[in-house]
Amino acid sequence: MTGHLVSRIGAVALTVALAACAAPGAQPGAMEVRQATIEQITPTQLQSNHHAGLGAVAGGLAGVGIGSLIGGGTGRDVAMVLGAVGGAVAGNEVQKRYDQPAPGQQVVVRTGSGVLLSISQPVNPGLRVGQRVYIEGSGEGARVVPRQ
Repeated sequence: MTGHLVSRIGAVALTVALAACAAPGAQPGAMEVRQATIEQITPTQLQSNHHAGLGAVAGGLAGVGIGSLIGGGTGRDVAMVLGAVGGAVAGNEVQKRYDQPAPGQQVVVRTGSGVLLSISQPVNPGLRVGQRVYIEGSGEGARVVPRQ
């Protein structure tokens, strides 16, 4: 009975974790594009886009799965709990290695209407101060790209 409950809880947790990771895909329709001129470029660090805690959840679920293969009865339950804890700790440590900030750049641009915008993005070595550029997208997804 306890094994079935743990299995069901694990299945629900896995479903929730996978749903949280699902990023919305490209939306059909037009993308907002604006023209601008680069005023300033400053090096910066971009935070990782990995979801916090995902490594621990995935590791814990893997540990439960492996623990369920060991023994039977109470011994199996103990192995599943130990597997979940050990897997969560190991998964969290693995995730920490990949959560390092990435090099980026903060690009300040002036639009044709005189509005200044600041956009943080991965480094694009093709950008320079005074260059005419396009701003693709808006909000967190905005990017500065050279005009061709």
